[in-house]
Amino acid sequence: MALCEVYWDQDIPLPKLGPVRAKITVALVALLCFINSYDGDFVFDDSEAIVNNKDLKPSTPLNNIWNNDFWGSNLSSNSSHKSYRPLTVFTFRLNYLLAGGLHPVGFHVLNILLHAVISTLMIDVFAILIGGLTYDEKSRIENNAPKTSLLAALLFATHPVHTESVAGIVGRADLLCALFFQLSFLTYCKAFNKGSERDDRFSVQWVVASLLLCAAAMLCKEQGITVLGVNAAFDVLLICNVNVYELSQRLLLRKNPLNVSKMLQPGLLTRLALMCLGGLLMLYARWRIMGTGPPAFTEVDNPASFAENMFLRIVNYNYYYSLNAWLLLCPWWLCFDWSMGCVPLITRATDWRMVWPLLLWCFLIGLISQALCSQDSQRRRTLTLGLVLLVVPFLPACNIFFRVGFVIAERVLYLSSSGYCLLLAYALGHCCYRWTKYRRLLGASVLGLLCVFVARCALRSHQWRSEQSLFTSALNVCPLNAKVHYNVGKNLADRGNTTAAISYYREAVRLHPTYVHAMNNLGNILKERNELHEAEQLLSKAVSIQPDFAAAWMNLGIVQNSLQKFNEAEQSYWNAIRFRKKYPDCYYNLGRLYADQHRHIDALNAWRNATVLKPDHSLAWNNMVILLDNTGNLGQAELIGREALRLLPNDHTIMFSLANVLGKLQKYKESEGFFLHALRIKPNAASCHGNLAVLYHRWGKLELAKKHYELSLKLDPEAPGTRDNYNMLRRKLDQLKRLTP
Repeated sequence: MALCEVYWDQDIPLPKLGPVRAKITVALVALLCFINSYDGDFVFDDSEAIVNNKDLKPSTPLNNIWNNDFWGSNLSSNSSHKSYRPLTVFTFRLNYLLAGGLHPVGFHVLNILLHAVISTLMIDVFAILIGGLTYDEKSRIENNAPKTSLLAALLFATHPVHTESVAGIVGRADLLCALFFQLSFLTYCKAFNKGSERDDRFSVQWVVASLLLCAAAMLCKEQGITVLGVNAAFDVLLICNVNVYELSQRLLLRKNPLNVSKMLQPGLLTRLALMCLGGLLMLYARWRIMGTGPPAFTEVDNPASFAENMFLRIVNYNYYYSLNAWLLLCPWWLCFDWSMGCVPLITRATDWRMVWPLLLWCFLIGLISQALCSQDSQRRRTLTLGLVLLVVPFLPACNIFFRVGFVIAERVLYLSSSGYCLLLAYALGHCCYRWTKYRRLLGASVLGLLCVFVARCALRSHQWRSEQSLFTSALNVCPLNAKVHYNVGKNLADRGNTTAAISYYREAVRLHPTYVHAMNNLGNILKERNELHEAEQLLSKAVSIQPDFAAAWMNLGIVQNSLQKFNEAEQSYWNAIRFRKKYPDCYYNLGRLYADQHRHIDALNAWRNATVLKPDHSLAWNNMVILLDNTGNLGQAELIGREALRLLPNDHTIMFSLANVLGKLQKYKESEGFFLHALRIKPNAASCHGNLAVLYHRWGKLELAKKHYELSLKLDPEAPGTRDNYNMLRRKLDQLKRLTP
């Protein structure tokens, strides 16, 4: 087996721990970093991937997770992001079943535990990549670099860029992908448990098992397939012990003919062929599942990919790479979203930001030259494998092979950061080896760096506990990001602070003048504040920018209805239904429009459509009962009310309306039952007490009527008609007392 002497390992200022103690230490540190996020809420993307994802519910067939994307949309849909991660969704479903519903604690705890497990496994991965692959007499992998692998694993466990993957529940995809990525690599190493260093024997079964684990990683997140590149590099550099320096010298200087058969093991080509075949089959299957077409992203998602010429695209892509590198080097400025103006495009060669891609490539070229040309074989292997682990998992996110739907995403750095941690551990170890007299200072620096990382992780994971803290934390990092202002505004509006929300929505529209969702939400708030003309202008602009924006069409119809522009409102509602066929709320609002115009049949049909599309649409059912009651169709109103209660047996508003109908039909006992049931659900409903009092008044149960009139007036002294009815009842009671001998 390949053995590498790690000459700097003993100089690293860390205690030499046994395998079990080292893994326990790393696991505890990983837990310490993110434990304060265990009781966080569902935040940001969690609402779409988990809260609104029907694939998590037991009532949804399990097979649906194989037909739908990560967000619950059918893969054949034009709106699908084509992110196929059924194993990740399956773990969400298990969380849902075990917790008995959408309780975020279980989701968060599993994420934290996964990160701890991945961090401990990183010790084994780093030990092999740094110290080579050797086995003891019990066929266990030996760690030839215990201190370096421990330091690299600690750096990985505490790196703040991981916060989004761990504290954000949708980061489960990255965690599971990383776990199966590691298992695939470690399983591939098992294929070489027999034989000597230059023996060509290997276990095909373990290679196939590694491919299956790679497929599992890919079913958690698409990035998983990149483990094949890491396995191939490991095979060439450590198993076959190819001298990259000698190979580069012969290729570049053309000295001596290149004898491939002497440099490569005979079994290497077989293993590479197996991995290529497996990888191609996975890519083909993925392409077929995706529907043979890539997802459709917009300029907002990834503006660089829509730049006007290839030069600007390349420049901006490289600028994005430099920002990702900076997040690894200095993970202080972290943001949940980097789109919509957070990273302005470079549009001219004189932009000062051109310096950052140049610095990045100077640094990378320096590393690559050391990895290829250093005469120190250990340095060559470590740097090469570190660069492979840094770059290869990042390739799917680099915009080279296909357009991605983001500018920067901290989650995609979860695996790549392991390569950075390996390189950083090597750099620190080499410094300790070279500068032994500064060993204490270097030891204090390492400890300080780890403490800073732990503190930053704790702070950042605390920010991820709620949407309010998450969104407001981004204002300092990306003040030009319209989506940040939009999300802050939406969070404020959800908490009832619409006045503050308006200013953030206006800022989002100012920063991004075509931000239709911000216009829609701002229009809704202005509608509620009766600022109807500005609301109409905003919503009209939103639908002119995005004509298929069904929600904006419906909201525009509501505003136009309030402005008594009935024809325009009706047309807006039908436009919304045209772009979203199954839109029960729009049918409900269309029914209200028809009711206002006294088009009762059309109103009933619209509300019936709403209940067909959404059988638990309480407002539509209730409005049908009320309309039929008001128009004198009491028999039909009773039938509709009873049908509604079969579907919504605990809906107190429908009980109330049906009780009114039954009272008019002189079915007093049944009416009383529904009133009392409604009051058990909502005891402080003044109108329910008032109408029950009217029922008792008609029924002749005057003392009960008096009691409920008084309860109604106590709850709402201004209740219309109740005081007059109460006074009438009191006069009648007084009259009866006088007549009583």
